Amino acid sequence: MFELMFCSLLTIVPDYLYRRYGQGKRFGKEITFFSVWYELRWGITGCLMLTISLITMIFYFHPATESATLYFRTVPIVPEGSGRVAEVKVGFSQAVKKGDVLFTLDSSKQHAAFETAKRKVAEVDAAMLTAQADVSKAEAQIGEAKANLQQAKDELDVKSELQRRNPGIVPQRDIEKLQVLVDQRQSGVDAATAAKESASLQVSTLLPAQKASAAAALDQAQVDLDKTIVRAGVDGRVEQFLIRPGDVVNQLMRPAGVLIPEEAGRKMLQAGYGQIEAGVLKQGMVAEAACISKPWVIIPMVITTVQDYIAAGQFQAGQQLLEVQNAQQPGTILVFLEPLYKDGLDGVTPGSSCVVNAYTSNHEEISAEHTSTSRAFALHVVDGVGLVHAMLLRIQALLMPIKTLVLSGH
Repeated sequence: MFELMFCSLLTIVPDYLYRRYGQGKRFGKEITFFSVWYELRWGITGCLMLTISLITMIFYFHPATESATLYFRTVPIVPEGSGRVAEVKVGFSQAVKKGDVLFTLDSSKQHAAFETAKRKVAEVDAAMLTAQADVSKAEAQIGEAKANLQQAKDELDVKSELQRRNPGIVPQRDIEKLQVLVDQRQSGVDAATAAKESASLQVSTLLPAQKASAAAALDQAQVDLDKTIVRAGVDGRVEQFLIRPGDVVNQLMRPAGVLIPEEAGRKMLQAGYGQIEAGVLKQGMVAEAACISKPWVIIPMVITTVQDYIAAGQFQAGQQLLEVQNAQQPGTILVFLEPLYKDGLDGVTPGSSCVVNAYTSNHEEISAEHTSTSRAFALHVVDGVGLVHAMLLRIQALLMPIKTLVLSGH
């Protein structure tokens, strides 16, 4: 309506003034209700063309969208395993810090596994002490076997010397028996040495490996026991936390609730613009937003990121070829906006719907020396008509509570 009134001042009004004062035609005479179109056809046609051009220019170079929301990330509260809730530590809605306990699961099975692993470590420690005692015992047996061997060797040497000096004084059978005894005692020393090596291997290799395995099993049991205690992963707020003792929760089918991280949805606004505005939307563009949760307030914004991809065009590999005509409605260009001033989004509830206008600025090109006069004038017009869109946004912000509370029919 505003554009039509403005354009009529440049087309219909001059046409009427020419008809009235240039040609002398008057309302009620030559210009009647039925002859308005014929008499003012040039002005009406020019007005319509100028209005359409002006509206197109405004909406193209200063794009607007009502598809804008303060999206925020949510963290599902799920245990790493599954089980029955034993105790709930927080309420339905409560602020939490990272590491705070949210709820615990029944841990009787995990406690039993932990105690079993703990006893296994103690059992290996006891076996280590026993193996060390076996080493000491083997060392004593080696000393005994060596003493017996030395005794047999001494007796064999004595009798062998007597036999050498006085042949026949010592029976040959006795010397052979002593030789067999020496061999037997040597085997005893070898057996005692082997027993010591076996006990030493138990102490140095086998039992440490068993203890390491038992310690790993104990650590695993501790991890499984810790999994029964579900904690907050980030600072934030628990919302709609409805589980109670006795409920069964698991990772796949039944999360316990939702944790909203602190400052989620309070720093950035996301808006979806039409694809035709892809050539206009640029990083650094100034914008304005009006949100339903904070009526009658215009929030200065700046575009920080323009997503290079349109979500509607994505697909996943499957067993059928892609049929383009079956695609959904054209997607939008996702734009991220941040407040131009600090704490600009204070008072805006995360998830709130907003209306966002972005404004094209050609100041640098207008000020450049190589820009021609005609182009500078055209760019001035493009920047100037942004005022119309700014006025429309303020009218929308003014009527937003009325439209929502009175005209919505609820």
